[in-house]
Amino acid sequence: MQITRWTADDLTAHRDALAEILHACVHAGASVGFVLPHPMTEARAFWDNLKQPIKAGERALFVATQDNRPVGTAQLVMATPANQPHRAEVSKVLVHPDARRQGIARALMQTLETHARAHGKTLLTLDTRTGDVAEPLYTALGFQTAGVIPGYCLSPDHRTLDATTYMYKSLA
Repeated sequence: MQITRWTADDLTAHRDALAEILHACVHAGASVGFVLPHPMTEARAFWDNLKQPIKAGERALFVATQDNRPVGTAQLVMATPANQPHRAEVSKVLVHPDARRQGIARALMQTLETHARAHGKTLLTLDTRTGDVAEPLYTALGFQTAGVIPGYCLSPDHRTLDATTYMYKSLA
């Protein structure tokens, strides 16, 4: 596995592969802002809309590949309000269901942390569906729970309102 930071041009060249990861994750039940049905056109549009923030340096996109095929992604939102220049937000940590349980999400998170430190960030924040499989990973990586908001988001299958857990990690 290899993890690299992708540019807007990389995103353009491999948009369909990234859309496939997002599409597969949502269809596997990931709570990442989308609900079913989740057509490929919606997944492609998500990546198309990220080109400018990536180009502007407002987001850093990291992609994990195996055999030159994208299998996972993670983003670090670097653009924060003027009173929060020390902080970055972890976003859209996605691993294709066929590539899970291989340490890809952990490696992506460690890469995000290294990138954040290199850019002077001393605090990382994220949110995750409460009870999701990602929550124990974030805890194992040193993230602490700041709080839980019940009924925060609609589940991908529209059946429940799920809670979300807000977490943080001090890099200082």
